[in-house]
Amino acid sequence: MTKPRWLLSLVLLGLLAACGVSTVSQPTSSSAPVTLTVSAAADLNYVFPEIGKLWEQKTGHTVSFNLGSTGQLAQQIERGAPVDLFAAANKTFVEALDEQGLVFSETKALYGVGRLTLWQREDSPLEINDLQALTQPAIKRIAIANPDHAPYGVAAREALQSAGIWDELQPKLILGENIKQTQQYAETGNVDVAIAALSISVERPGKWTLIPAELHNPLEQMLAVPQRAPHPEVAQQFAAFINGEKGRPLMQKYGFVLPGEDPISTVNPEPGMGL
Repeated sequence: MTKPRWLLSLVLLGLLAACGVSTVSQPTSSSAPVTLTVSAAADLNYVFPEIGKLWEQKTGHTVSFNLGSTGQLAQQIERGAPVDLFAAANKTFVEALDEQGLVFSETKALYGVGRLTLWQREDSPLEINDLQALTQPAIKRIAIANPDHAPYGVAAREALQSAGIWDELQPKLILGENIKQTQQYAETGNVDVAIAALSISVERPGKWTLIPAELHNPLEQMLAVPQRAPHPEVAQQFAAFINGEKGRPLMQKYGFVLPGEDPISTVNPEPGMGL
């Protein structure tokens, strides 16, 4: 008697299974392309997308960046936002999340130290080469990031306090939500000068001068993978790429001091004109 076709199919499948032959190839989660959500400080507005493009070309994964004030991004993670990687402009925010059990402790890593600049438009007639120049009557408005939630704003306040002019400048200060918006105030002419991030200053047309690093606490920037990350393994791979042979030169290009280097003695791009 001829056996039914469906029975022959079952027998064949059984033989294949016995020989260890897989009938269907299932991609692993690590090999399947994913889209990472990366919440990153606003000073990374130019460098991280550039690093992200290199990583996308290498891996086939994609990256979606959520750029903003470090403090506000940290609050989003505290509220359960599904973020794959958090890159803060100050390590204290990552460490605070770690104390709450909201990031994987073993993924914490410094990736750079930021620097402050005094930034003006190219057509500005004002001569601003140091912080003391900010007290001149011709300067009416000065933008800094909001110290309540922006690490660069905290550093700006510390620098002005170290220079002994914080109280004097209060009537002139305009607060930006993050360091990118702070520089945009100067770019659009809404303020005379901005205390900005070197990583943004070198990318924008304008005049800038470095603020001495010893005037404020180091802007030690740290990243970590949140506990609620949808793709924690791939996020850790991207974090390693940032701190690897492809990412580190780009961080230097945008003026960051690399982990382990001295922000005071390290030579950053020479003060002058942006692109």
